[in-house]
Amino acid sequence: MGEKIEKVLIIDDDEDILLAAKMFLKKHVKQVIIEQNPQKIPFLLNNDTYDVILLDMNFSEDTTSGKEGFHWLGEILSREPKAVVIMITAFGDVETAVKALKEGATDFVLKPWQNEKLLATISSAAKLSASYEEVKKLKKTNRQLLDDISGHTDYDMLGESAGIKNVRSIIDKVAQTDANVLILGENGTGKELVARAIHRNSMRSDKVFVGVDMGAISETLFESELFGHKKGAFTDAKEDRTGRFEVANGGTLFLDEIGNLPLTHQAKLLAVLQNREIVQLGSNKVVPIDIRLICATNMPLYEMVEDNQFRQDLLYRINTVEIHIPPLRERLGDVPALAKFFVGKYAKKYKKTGFKISSDAIGRLQMHHWPGNIRELQHAIERVVIMNESDTVQANDFFFLSTKKADQTISVQGTNLNLDEMEKVAIEKAIQKHNGNISKAAKELGLTRASLYRRLEKYGI
Repeated sequence: MGEKIEKVLIIDDDEDILLAAKMFLKKHVKQVIIEQNPQKIPFLLNNDTYDVILLDMNFSEDTTSGKEGFHWLGEILSREPKAVVIMITAFGDVETAVKALKEGATDFVLKPWQNEKLLATISSAAKLSASYEEVKKLKKTNRQLLDDISGHTDYDMLGESAGIKNVRSIIDKVAQTDANVLILGENGTGKELVARAIHRNSMRSDKVFVGVDMGAISETLFESELFGHKKGAFTDAKEDRTGRFEVANGGTLFLDEIGNLPLTHQAKLLAVLQNREIVQLGSNKVVPIDIRLICATNMPLYEMVEDNQFRQDLLYRINTVEIHIPPLRERLGDVPALAKFFVGKYAKKYKKTGFKISSDAIGRLQMHHWPGNIRELQHAIERVVIMNESDTVQANDFFFLSTKKADQTISVQGTNLNLDEMEKVAIEKAIQKHNGNISKAAKELGLTRASLYRRLEKYGI
């Protein structure tokens, strides 16, 4: 036997058995606690934990039926559901012992036992107990990691504007269900953070949250990334890979920028969502999946459906509940709370004790249009905190921000050149040149497909 077992509790009303077991086991177990009176079990469990518990099936009040043993087995498991309990029973009561296994016991030993058999049974049970403890630690670590990751990222929930109150209300209602959620909003409004808030408040909060940026996955690697592949499935498949769906099994899968998905891949995604199973590339094995699906996009999916750029059946599948996140320009009353949060966050990060923001500076922030939404506000404040040499952020520290609805027109030798108009013309010419092919137009303009779609929506092209 390797390393000693930490602690074993033995409960039997036969003193001779207790003493004999203790004498033998003390060579292999660091601490052996013995007890004749089962009435003391609650006290023993409240004051300590045990790797293994040996429990007699029949006590003096009931020497044959095993009812007392079943009663105390239930008491132990009600207090410690993962307790590892070995039942001690007479040779003729094997049928009763088997019943005890169905009730939650881990194993049983027969009286009189052989010492080697007793030790082997306890050693095996102790390994099971250690594995339970390891799983418990891993879950606790995972929970802590999730808390660390998301504990201070709910800043987009700050504020009392009608729009953000509505977002919070929907999160509260939908989180405890497994309904598919579609989050709509501009870049920088906090779509992923809303998804994480739903996950944190869901029944899957102790499971994994897996986020996938659909816009960052190349078309050729779509199936490999999402569904996984076996070694040799294609030229660069040098080892097995688990896909994101399988990694998220039991938890939440967040598909960001779902609007970027080409039609061919939309069909494959729809099939997986309908069948709730995947097949890895290079394999014939069907793997069932159990996920909570949350999707997000800043693209006009309903218009894309009308233009045959997004499947209507997929849209119906992913938007059981929709959450629209308002842009920051529509909730400027929330800017003070957000600004103070970020100032506090970055003052702490950059060790600027007593750092604060003036009311004039907040007023200045409320004059900006915030095309980049909360993300832009966050970066603006971090920049100012880093560069500021005093202990207070003032209005003029945000000199680099334009005022709300600022005129983008510039004058060159008496000729007005509007940046928006110039961009619109360039986009129209690129699309015309490539006969409406969005991918080619985007490439020529130096944009991603998603960025081009956003501009098409912006300019009504």
